[in-house]
Amino acid sequence: MSEPSTDDRADVPAEAWSGVHRGPLRVGEWVRLVDNKGRKHNFELVAGKRFFSNKGHLDHDDMIGREEGFTLVSSAGGQYLVFRPLLNEFVVSMPRGAAVVYPKDAAQIVALADIYPGARVVEAGAGSGALTCSLLRAVGPWGRVTSFELREEFADVARRNVHQFFSAPEGATHPAWDLQLGDLKEGLPALGTQVDRVILDMLDPWNCVDAVADALVPGGIVCAYVATTTQLSRVVETLRTHGGFTEPQPWESLVRDWHVEGLAVRPGHKMIGHTAFLVTARRMAPGEAPPRRTRRPAPGAYGPDYTGPRPADVPTLESVQPDDGS
Repeated sequence: MSEPSTDDRADVPAEAWSGVHRGPLRVGEWVRLVDNKGRKHNFELVAGKRFFSNKGHLDHDDMIGREEGFTLVSSAGGQYLVFRPLLNEFVVSMPRGAAVVYPKDAAQIVALADIYPGARVVEAGAGSGALTCSLLRAVGPWGRVTSFELREEFADVARRNVHQFFSAPEGATHPAWDLQLGDLKEGLPALGTQVDRVILDMLDPWNCVDAVADALVPGGIVCAYVATTTQLSRVVETLRTHGGFTEPQPWESLVRDWHVEGLAVRPGHKMIGHTAFLVTARRMAPGEAPPRRTRRPAPGAYGPDYTGPRPADVPTLESVQPDDGS
């Protein structure tokens, strides 16, 4: 591996696969233009090409070779701020097949599922590649991210987006990424190796718990990303009932911007509210079980209306039915 450059303007080494560039803007890089109304435009820099909008045009050549962070004026007087797109900006504007995992959730997954350089991570499904980009950046080129995707059209979109973000050369892909078309329940056992983290972004993650338990190393983490309360309940109770995981931890994050101008300080109007619920649990060692919970479930929590998985220490409905003497 080449030695790091001491030139402050030198680009990030390509072998780092960071998806980040520094120094002057170059042909083939993507830039993000933002006008004075906050409208955003992402495009690839091509020598001799022009960008057109309702504010006139801009020449790509006027951006190539300059340090990012400047303002450019279009032919009709429109002002545009020019930067390279950040990862969180890229994923919300990239082409989509499936819905993307929003940056606020991707950040929570990377932090609270403890994705680290060199980790072996399995993801299902790949969607549009938004979370994949965050996972690959976290594990680095020496880790491994195996993404399972059921639908070929989604896999194609994810592949293009990941290649674009990491500036993959023609015919190459991120060295830590393995994109597989198929079902996690079948593909995970076929890997033939244990993994450190499993991220489940799918409709029915509870159906994969046994396969995940077999694949995770002791102390490994499973993280489920689900949209609805019914999915949340089912995956939590399935992990709890399995017996080979610690008590599942469910949560969600809400992000609210603020308007700040002099004495006018108030919440903004563009809050990113509910996007999904997240659930994490750690794998116990083989043959080990977590301590029994000391807190009793709320009355009625597992009553007649509850039809989901039932923890071993919760009585069945038959055992709590009153004796009518018949």
